[in-house]
Amino acid sequence: MAKKTPTASTTSRSKTVTIHDQKLQRGKGGELHQFVEDGQPVLTTAQGAPVADDQNSLRVGARGPLVVDDFHFREKIFHFDHERIPERVVHARGYGAHGYFETYESAAKYTRADLFQRPGEKTPAFVRFSTVAGSKGSFDLARDVRGFAVKIYTKEGNWDLVGNNIPVFFIQDAIKFPDLIHSVKPEPDRAFPQAQSAHDNFWDFISLTPESMHMIMWVMSDRAIPRSFRFMEGFGVHTFRFVNAKDESTFVKFHWKPKLGLQSVAWNEAVKINGADPDFHRRDLWQSIQSGNFPEWELCVQLFDQEFADSFDFDVLDPTKLIPEEILPVRPIGRLVLNRMPDNFFAETEQVAFMTQNVPPGIDFSNDPLLQGRNFSYLDTQLKRLGGPNFTHLPINAPKCPFAHFQQDGHMAMRNPVGRANYQPNSHSESPRESPVRGYRHFPADETGAKVRLRPESFADHYSQARQFYISQTGTEQRHIASALTFELSKVQIPAIRERMVSHLLNIDETLATTVAEKLGFQKMPRPADAAMPTRQDLKPSPTLSIVERGPRRFEGRKLGILVTDGVDANLLNGLMEAIAEEKAVFELIAPTVGGVTASDGKWIETHHMIDGGPSVLFDAVVLLTSVTAIDDIVQDTAARDFVSDAFQHCKFIGYDHSAVPLLEKAGIADQLDEGVVALPGEEGLSAFVKELGKLRIWGREPSVKLGKASPPIN
Repeated sequence: MAKKTPTASTTSRSKTVTIHDQKLQRGKGGELHQFVEDGQPVLTTAQGAPVADDQNSLRVGARGPLVVDDFHFREKIFHFDHERIPERVVHARGYGAHGYFETYESAAKYTRADLFQRPGEKTPAFVRFSTVAGSKGSFDLARDVRGFAVKIYTKEGNWDLVGNNIPVFFIQDAIKFPDLIHSVKPEPDRAFPQAQSAHDNFWDFISLTPESMHMIMWVMSDRAIPRSFRFMEGFGVHTFRFVNAKDESTFVKFHWKPKLGLQSVAWNEAVKINGADPDFHRRDLWQSIQSGNFPEWELCVQLFDQEFADSFDFDVLDPTKLIPEEILPVRPIGRLVLNRMPDNFFAETEQVAFMTQNVPPGIDFSNDPLLQGRNFSYLDTQLKRLGGPNFTHLPINAPKCPFAHFQQDGHMAMRNPVGRANYQPNSHSESPRESPVRGYRHFPADETGAKVRLRPESFADHYSQARQFYISQTGTEQRHIASALTFELSKVQIPAIRERMVSHLLNIDETLATTVAEKLGFQKMPRPADAAMPTRQDLKPSPTLSIVERGPRRFEGRKLGILVTDGVDANLLNGLMEAIAEEKAVFELIAPTVGGVTASDGKWIETHHMIDGGPSVLFDAVVLLTSVTAIDDIVQDTAARDFVSDAFQHCKFIGYDHSAVPLLEKAGIADQLDEGVVALPGEEGLSAFVKELGKLRIWGREPSVKLGKASPPIN
């Protein structure tokens, strides 16, 4: 007699049931999980098919391209791409601007891409900067990767270089992307924390994913808290191909280098900026462009052939690795200038659709498994977010070159093929035809190998470049990495996760691991994590990986905060404003009230902020221009005291006139003065003072900063 299928009433009372002779366990939601020997449920597809490998997508050979019949990857990435509407699942909080790309010289030797053929030619572009983890309503200065997505409207179709401000990534295979993002998003049972990685789920995933260790060093560094979009690098992340008119291939990695140099903020500063101005990055980009100080980056490339790829210490297809610029220098081939804000944020910045597979003839892909997965996935994302297949009809996404195709109808179709023929081949003379000469041709790479789910052994070194990044940082930057790891792991409640992470750090740098362990209160050190390959000790530091080493050495593009009171010395203030303008920097005035102040010459001066709304964290350096008659009142203002003490704590330059000395004393820094706290030299020396601000920070101050009660008077 056949076994009776369990009824709803019997299954609701039973934790296990038997169906088709298999013992199944019922989950909290009533779903059935297949048992294995140890009682752990088997992972399946949505159709119930057991999954043998959830770590690697299906490809041709260990280093070959993905194959279309990987139904598990297709289902997993398809479902992930459709998780939310209308907000992006990742990179939800973004801000964009229009501009142009200008070619420096012909690169026809390497690529037939039209935009690289004619020196001096300008091509329209749109750029969207973003954070990854937070929602649209999150704050700008979260510790996070920054998206750096560029759409260039070339004469042969749109090119989307969809990158980040970090040149490597967390994972090696796109099949793990849903897991990575699920882990960093708010935990599903409580919907927090927002826009933060400092929680158990993220670090649980990372501590079980050794390939993430290189990226973790970057994200725990100051690269993850940039001062401005204008002061951060961008990277294409993956290895691409240039293909010339002879169908010859050259591997290429893309870098965006900011004209104004690199700069980040301190963590304590980031926390306070998020409270004072959660739109800090947006406002900075808006004000810069509106004032005519157009942000600019150079597009630089690392070009190499197969021989270099074969001889390099790491696999160029591994997205968790980079090629140090000391080994393969970058070559500038053009510049990107942003000179216009969108007319409407939603229509342009929110509806812009970037897809890595959008490349013009002359640019092609490598077999990087993460890139291959992105190429497959992004179309799904746009279909869900923008409501249908016709998102390319939106002006921000439409090519600016002539186009002709037979795609028709569908949701929100704004144009359709004109004429009788809507198929190919046809015999109508006015109908568009393919062009073997001008059309896109993929590089004819030879691919062989078994169809397998496999990582190549050349992807197995997870710690050597993480160590190289760490030892390439200055002492200040290394302290910041240790502090960031300590803070993040202090929010992890499960001790085993903290221990696993420290065991990975031991494979990167023992001093770093010991520092973090001591700050977390470890009673004993764990043993180093098992490593597929030992950490190489012979990789040399790469100074190009340090922000401090590559600082701008000039104050151009930065912002000075000038605290003023009634009676401010008019000549000194005017001279300072002129010196700032000469340096191509900007200033804002902060006063006890937002209305303004009366200067020493009796003139009324409009100000930008009252002290409570214009804290020093919003500025790159500060100056205190007070007066003898007003100083007694302002030293009693807590916000004014914090204005000075925060600037000192964050290692900024502080300029002051003699009347402001009591404010220095009240802020508790009068007995800690260093070369960064400068008595203004008078009008004749202000230009030299402003040039000195180009150092940006006095990082040597950081270890000894002590803030508390007021300092004794300055003699």
